[in-house]
Amino acid sequence: MLSWSWLYFGLSLASGSFALNNGVALTPPMGWNPYNAFLCTTTEAQYRAAAQSLISLGLSTLGYQYVNLDCGWQGKTRNSTGGFTWDTTIIPNGIPALSSFIHSLGLKFGVYSDGGVFACDFVGGTAHYLGSLGHETSDANSWASWGADYLKYDNCYAVNSTDFVDFNPPISIEAHYVTMRDALAATKRPIVFSVCEWGVQDPARWPASSVGNSWRISNDIGPPASWDNLFRIINQLVPITQFAQRGAWNDLDMLEVGNSGLTAAEQQTHFAFWAAAKSPLIISTDLTNPSTQTLNILKNTRIIALNQDSLAKSISFKRRYTNDHDVWAGPLADGSTVAVIINWENSSRSLTFNLADVGFSSATATDLITGASLGKLTGSFTSTVAVHGSIVLKLTGGVTSTTPAFTFYSAAASINTLAGGAATRVVSSTVTVVGFVGSGGTLTFNNVDGGAAGGTKLLSFDYINGDFVFGNTDCSNCRNAFISVNGGTPVQAQMPISAQSWDILFSGYLVSLPGFKAGKTNTVQISNPTAFAPDFFRLGVAA
Repeated sequence: MLSWSWLYFGLSLASGSFALNNGVALTPPMGWNPYNAFLCTTTEAQYRAAAQSLISLGLSTLGYQYVNLDCGWQGKTRNSTGGFTWDTTIIPNGIPALSSFIHSLGLKFGVYSDGGVFACDFVGGTAHYLGSLGHETSDANSWASWGADYLKYDNCYAVNSTDFVDFNPPISIEAHYVTMRDALAATKRPIVFSVCEWGVQDPARWPASSVGNSWRISNDIGPPASWDNLFRIINQLVPITQFAQRGAWNDLDMLEVGNSGLTAAEQQTHFAFWAAAKSPLIISTDLTNPSTQTLNILKNTRIIALNQDSLAKSISFKRRYTNDHDVWAGPLADGSTVAVIINWENSSRSLTFNLADVGFSSATATDLITGASLGKLTGSFTSTVAVHGSIVLKLTGGVTSTTPAFTFYSAAASINTLAGGAATRVVSSTVTVVGFVGSGGTLTFNNVDGGAAGGTKLLSFDYINGDFVFGNTDCSNCRNAFISVNGGTPVQAQMPISAQSWDILFSGYLVSLPGFKAGKTNTVQISNPTAFAPDFFRLGVAA
């Protein structure tokens, strides 16, 4: 099977990590949270209505069990004993009564707080809702006594009382979450711990799996929702899919299904990708009058089954055809494989999925969006896909395809040409990369073997890209490289981040390029006229 991998060149990092052993979230949590629909103004009546809607719409029987509070429910001052309070104008009957109501429906109840001095809000940090920094034990005990089954723990005002949102804090925020983890454990109540640090300080590599049951990998998905937000989050997931495991999940943020900003096809892609990536599936739309389209997406049992699969393995990045489509895939407990193919084009069109991109020459396929049996596929599968739509296939009985054999060329080899500012950078005692490629800098691999016939070759690039972002850019959480063979027209390759640092290598980014000549006189040049490309370690050329 074609594959990619990461190598870590800094301090040693264990190949595996232990999940938080608190007995909950053994599969990704599913439920409802109001934020994407109501921001920080959700009332008790709306929480109660949402809980009842989970029942009446048949969502609870499909696994949507948690009804979670978000910002705005908290008080702004503590009680006389220092205890946590709620806003009685928002929750007039009190949190214990709301918790009891939700539990009476057979559902589970979640609270929201913050690991800072104050909590997050949607009014520029001026609300000053209570945070839990310095009050972790007391607050955990209060929530447990109220019957909390879930805690979403945010990251505003984490540094001090004036620093509202800090994406580069001068402190380690992991410690805030460890303190609350231990406080929750001391209550002896099983509480799902949702670490909401927005991807700050690369939580998957703490590893957050030993701190919480899920951890946010990125900044917010919205509101408002947008396709650009999804692209940013998908790129940020690329290097950390391996950290998802039973009881510990990459959290891609709450669902925008049912909200404005995304087309029906985009919402379907969003839901299917989140599910297959083993992200918590937290509905965040008004459920009092959902459309049939919304319910059809949220109630697709075949897609939900991907999310709740007992093998607990996320899909992983397989191949990007820049500006065309992505291919992601992962194993399922029954021995089958799920493949998710995303249409990046801004048009509805015929899209061809090559089975070799997931390591098969043939397989029997089921369309998990429609449920249609597609029979045996050989070589490829072509389907009409909407703008930003997707193909989601369950592949069984796959026949393994031939794995390409690559000849590798070191980027830092003296035979290559570095020009315009491109320069070598030592990553470790054994690894040197070429950086400052782009913005005038070029890296040219010389004397590349085109084989006996030349023509089109499959190339494999190993690179480092730590250029992560929390907002949308022209290439959010990716960098563009433009690759030219023998002076031909450069071809764009959109390369996702390899980590949130510049010492972790992404291995095996695949691009097929024409223009090779027979023999060992070929050149492969990498450039970018307007920005920097990743730092390159080596190039592989398939025989």
